Amino acid sequence: MFSGLSAFPLTPVNATGIDEKSFLSLLARLTTAKVDSLGVLGSTGSYAYFTREQRQRVASLAVQHADGIPVMVSIGATSTDEVLRLAEDAQHAGVSALLLPAVSYQKLTEEEVFGFYTEVARNVSLPICVYDNPGTTHTDFSNPLYARIAALSNIASIKIPGVPDEIASAKQRVNTLRAHLPDHIRIGVSGDAAAGNGLMAGCDVWFSVCGGLFPNTALLFTQAAQAGDFATVAAQSRRLEPLWALFRQHGGSIRVMSAAAAILGLADENNLPRPLRALSSEEQREVRQVIETLELS
Repeated sequence: MFSGLSAFPLTPVNATGIDEKSFLSLLARLTTAKVDSLGVLGSTGSYAYFTREQRQRVASLAVQHADGIPVMVSIGATSTDEVLRLAEDAQHAGVSALLLPAVSYQKLTEEEVFGFYTEVARNVSLPICVYDNPGTTHTDFSNPLYARIAALSNIASIKIPGVPDEIASAKQRVNTLRAHLPDHIRIGVSGDAAAGNGLMAGCDVWFSVCGGLFPNTALLFTQAAQAGDFATVAAQSRRLEPLWALFRQHGGSIRVMSAAAAILGLADENNLPRPLRALSSEEQREVRQVIETLELS
């Protein structure tokens, strides 16, 4: 479950709600490419914008159409009670793992974060991936806090928010973190621009936005890293810099991936939940140019 490429697709919407046809089209790209796992309803999948019923439906669709590929679903919410309800729904849907961010309006103390993960881990039967994304959750993790959480039952992986740009520093970051964790915990890198360094530094899995729409391109990364071909990993990361630049330009990856899905005919132009908006016509032309120039697939 927690190795190789974990692809995180959009959850497209239309005027009536979840655009199930488009969502299944995106999943088909991923299953055809044979990604290692599916990360459904992550940040790119807009989990925070959907109702419990919508999230339950998306989880069920993903499992039904995963073609045997393991599915991980985010159960993030600001209320622990709601998280537990979402966990129950996801387990009933048949997912293989739970992605758990500590989302909070009020900044949590370390004891509150630890208590949150303790309660959820005690009440589920599936592997949990700890989702560390301070930009969206307002929660910070220290290495000692990682260690305390990793010792809980059902904790299987940690999704870290990137690594340093310099490879020696990236290796030091991953090695230091790994020294705090039990051997069974798998470390995953997110933040696509940092994926190359993360994989070369020893991360086990790439939790990939790029892979959620361009799985063949992302698989070149992970397969090269698994083979120890770090020259290819570094070269691919440099080659994709125009895509990473678009992510930075537009405040993250979701708007770029939304535009790309529309350009490829896989979703409507306005496929993001409000108040998020599609990129302008000129910005979409820039996205199209990057897709074509880099031959993303």
